[in-house]
Amino acid sequence: MATQATQAGRDARATSKVPAAENTLRILKLLASRRGPMAASQIASTLGLPRSSVYHLLGVMEANGFVMHLHEEQRYGLGISAFELSSAYSRQEPLSRLGRPLLASLVDALGESAHLAVLHGRDVLYIVEERAKNRPSLVTDVGVRLPSHLTASGRAILAALPKSQVRALYPNAAAFTARHETESPIMKYSALSSHLDQVRQRGYATEHGEVTPGFGSIAAAVTDHLGWPTAAVAVTFLEGKLSAGEWPVLAARVQKVADELSVRLHGRPVK
Repeated sequence: MATQATQAGRDARATSKVPAAENTLRILKLLASRRGPMAASQIASTLGLPRSSVYHLLGVMEANGFVMHLHEEQRYGLGISAFELSSAYSRQEPLSRLGRPLLASLVDALGESAHLAVLHGRDVLYIVEERAKNRPSLVTDVGVRLPSHLTASGRAILAALPKSQVRALYPNAAAFTARHETESPIMKYSALSSHLDQVRQRGYATEHGEVTPGFGSIAAAVTDHLGWPTAAVAVTFLEGKLSAGEWPVLAARVQKVADELSVRLHGRPVK
């Protein structure tokens, strides 16, 4: 205990010697946590910092590309250098590295194949696939892209986005495609919007043969602490093997893995 207390005191003293660095990081974290730019006065008020200090720090960060000043709105948002840091983070594949062991455990427990996907434009991009033993190969190999509105993974992610963003992704009928004939294809925005409402209500997404006839999928979104979707965890299986009453049970297992990955990625429980 004494050693921990001593180390804590050292950490506190170290932090107090570099307030500018600490406050710079606090500003960046605040901007990253918001879905839109902020006024300097709002940043100062939220963080309890003097306005003069905030303006000075923002000026330095703007000069180095970490924030950008939107003159018309008189607000600040993240700059290209912050994006480059994000891209560098992505290149290190943390999502794949953290997700793969969780998916492997899920596959071992269920005996069904699982995958992890992220949104890429209107498509989902599969970045991890864990195939169950003696299960057929799927089209969802790593690196494959599929229209998000056709897949359980894509629907889980789309349901966690603001409706305005989903509408922007699907502005007209030309944005919709189909791989196979199904009973109730989603080929227009009103159908997609209604389906996503159902996903939000039950908490997980499903797919019934839209990708591969005879196969179904259940997916849940991986989200940050604000509810913004990062990815989706899904399990795919032969539909004839699962009764209607078993789908919610399987969905709960998938949701548990998605929540665990959310915690591992973002360091805090999702709301």
